[in-house]
Amino acid sequence: GLVPYVLTPQLQDGFLFLCLVPSTIQSSIAFTSMARGNVPAAICAGSFSSIAGILLTPLLAAVLLGGTGGGFSADSLMKIVLQLLVPFLAGQLLRRWVGGFIGRHRKVLGYVDRGSILLVVYTAFSEGMVAGIWHQVTPLRLGALLGAEAVLLALMLAVSWYGAKRLGFAREDRIAIQFAGSKKSLAAGLPMASVLFGAHAGLAVLPLMLFHQMQLMVCAVIAKRRSRDPLPDGDTVSRQAVPVG
Repeated sequence: GLVPYVLTPQLQDGFLFLCLVPSTIQSSIAFTSMARGNVPAAICAGSFSSIAGILLTPLLAAVLLGGTGGGFSADSLMKIVLQLLVPFLAGQLLRRWVGGFIGRHRKVLGYVDRGSILLVVYTAFSEGMVAGIWHQVTPLRLGALLGAEAVLLALMLAVSWYGAKRLGFAREDRIAIQFAGSKKSLAAGLPMASVLFGAHAGLAVLPLMLFHQMQLMVCAVIAKRRSRDPLPDGDTVSRQAVPVG
């Protein structure tokens, strides 16, 4: 593989972990809506990936990474469930009572959402600094990592788009498949990495954080171009404004 000539073992573990992280929900919906795709399908795909990833990502990480990370255990699974699944279920159960309040204060609550992610990022980087692992990330290795992630993103965008075409999906469905199938969730990946990798979470989440920014910029360009595509006769797609996050 990529070790030791391109990436360090820790960065390669982080790159592999990136491949296992579930898809996003909010930004997949936003880009699908912008490109005039099947928004309900994007909601279902993103939600299913996020829920399934709570169990599958730690299991796959344990199998593929072996003892290089913090390891998989019942305790680590419980921590991930408490950090990700329980808040999701609580939000769905309380939506009937708090949905209106959240809708009216979406902008302010958005800062709280991003602030919580920022704190997780800060914690992961601080642990890496204390462990003295940042000297391993040279500019050359950082460039190699960005190059590998660019190839991964291009591959997934192409496979999801043309693969869905070969399977006979309509244009709006292919848009939902492409955006939901090629993106990774920073909000889900960071807590998982902190549990699975422990003190080495700083380097483990670096590929995910770089990929997250890359996917937002590339998918924004693609969604804008898709929004200008002429629709086939009789093809009507509902559009709704959803903020990208």
